[in-house]
Amino acid sequence: MFNRLLLITLACGPLPSHAFDYFQPLPKQVPVPKDNPLSKAKIELGKKLFFDTRLSSGNSTSCNTCHNVNTGGTDGLAVSKGVNGQPTRRNTPALWNIGFQTVLFWDGRAKSLEDQFKQHVVDAHITGYTEANELLKRLQSIPGYAAEFKVVFGSDITLDRLAQAVASFERSLISPDSRYDRYLRGDKNALNAQELRGKETFRSVECLSCHFGVNFAGPAPGPALHMGDGFYELFPNHLGSSYDASHRIADDQGVFEFDHDPAHRRLWRVPPLRNIALTAPYFHNGSARTLADAVRIMAKVQLKQDLTDQQVADLVAFLNSLTGRVPKITPPHLPESNTTP
Repeated sequence: MFNRLLLITLACGPLPSHAFDYFQPLPKQVPVPKDNPLSKAKIELGKKLFFDTRLSSGNSTSCNTCHNVNTGGTDGLAVSKGVNGQPTRRNTPALWNIGFQTVLFWDGRAKSLEDQFKQHVVDAHITGYTEANELLKRLQSIPGYAAEFKVVFGSDITLDRLAQAVASFERSLISPDSRYDRYLRGDKNALNAQELRGKETFRSVECLSCHFGVNFAGPAPGPALHMGDGFYELFPNHLGSSYDASHRIADDQGVFEFDHDPAHRRLWRVPPLRNIALTAPYFHNGSARTLADAVRIMAKVQLKQDLTDQQVADLVAFLNSLTGRVPKITPPHLPESNTTP
């Protein structure tokens, strides 16, 4: 199921010295699957669906409820809340720049944004729907959506078309022009002295073993890694610290929870770091409340290192420089229902 060559374990030692550039600026465009090309009309349709609470059975939850695009793409909760406010198991993953990820969900079980949506929408805890036909019948009864799907896709509303529209909107969520990006593109004054120390500390303590590349989550889709090929790491990599109990970081077994392969216990998709300053709390269970807490814990359980206060402060300063320009997203006007939900 997993390409083991894409699992970089921190026990392997120093980073390779070859010419690969671990620090990479954010590209202007995301990779787009051939069977779902982007268009303005499709993105606008996907935006409406993303904000529409009618994608949940009780009109209580939209995609934006958890992945609030105006607050960094998350909800600020330790674990997200699904339909009717019931808590789920895991923290809401950040959404901005999600098009540069090759697998989705914390455990990487979805192989594309389209796949992720199709799994999510029939999760009874998230939307209240247990199978897609319930949702499709509801949307097909809304004249505005029925007409718009005809224009955008030339077809009726289907689960595949629904997923393609929402995925297209999500691929449009790119946050460019971070100070880090400006620095990489030649503006040597874009980062201050502390942020530059943090960047070097990020390298020297080997955070780059996992968090590198365009999205600081491993290789982006391309020659090195294709959509559906995951980049994974153990978390915690080293058991036995006090954080196992205080933050319960090893209770959830990650990939093992859905594929039950003993080799995949505590295996997780490497999460991205862009805009990380906007997306507290941290980890799959939201147990790290601040970025400084997350940095200390990661150093201990992944690298077996106890960082100094200065190292933590420098790393946090560098991570803050990864915040890009997040455009304000205005909620769309939604088509009216002609039936009572």
